[in-house]
Amino acid sequence: MKLIDAHVHLSDAQYAGHIDELIADAKNAGIKALVTNSMDLKTCQSDLKYGEKYPNLVYPALGIHPWNVNVLKENELEEAIDLIQRQKNTVKAIGEIGLDCKYETIWEKQMMVFDKMLHLAESLDLPVIIHSRGTTDKIVEMLPSYHLKRVLLHWFSYPMSALISAMDNGYFITEGPAATYSNGIREVIEKVSLTNLLTETDGPVKYWKNPYNGQLTKPSFIRNVVEAIAEIKKIQVDNVAEQIAKNFEVFFNIKLT
Repeated sequence: MKLIDAHVHLSDAQYAGHIDELIADAKNAGIKALVTNSMDLKTCQSDLKYGEKYPNLVYPALGIHPWNVNVLKENELEEAIDLIQRQKNTVKAIGEIGLDCKYETIWEKQMMVFDKMLHLAESLDLPVIIHSRGTTDKIVEMLPSYHLKRVLLHWFSYPMSALISAMDNGYFITEGPAATYSNGIREVIEKVSLTNLLTETDGPVKYWKNPYNGQLTKPSFIRNVVEAIAEIKKIQVDNVAEQIAKNFEVFFNIKLT
């Protein structure tokens, strides 16, 4: 069984000192791909190194996260764009990028950075991985004005109207460990087509309910997610895993080994 973690943050400080443990866990659990998403210039640089160190397992997605927009250093955005352009043959997606409703005081700056990231994805013909807390409707409405290769809405939760629009546009979504206990996420999984779905951990985000109980988030949690999807959709676990692996190959243009 090939399992996929399409959204994780290996360069997050909470994972410092745990990378070897996480890679070993991934291999033992049958994880065939980890897409490590950047937040700023520093994590862009670090995620590239992880991709080099763990080929055919760790794949870098580089970008500026909306949470980091207000703490960007002088020229950091330009340097990140330059880095991504120089590494265009290694970068597998532009991410994690997007908008966040909790940072309305810097809305114009969020919009400016998001726009630059989307235009970068256009110019490099790369897919995008999008953070859309409280802004999904707006993002789904604005994306068709760009010429984007493929779109992934990370940890999609609401509203359902945006989910329908996203599927109509051929977008993908990811869901993670919350699939085992969140009624809202389980409803999304029930309604989304399996051909538009990928799995994630979003580590090092922690999950406090059973069976996770606040432990370090590991790639092996993906097995729980796949089993939850199979239960919700009444499909065999192996069939779910197989389709999600195919979705990964299509979205990222990567052939799994």
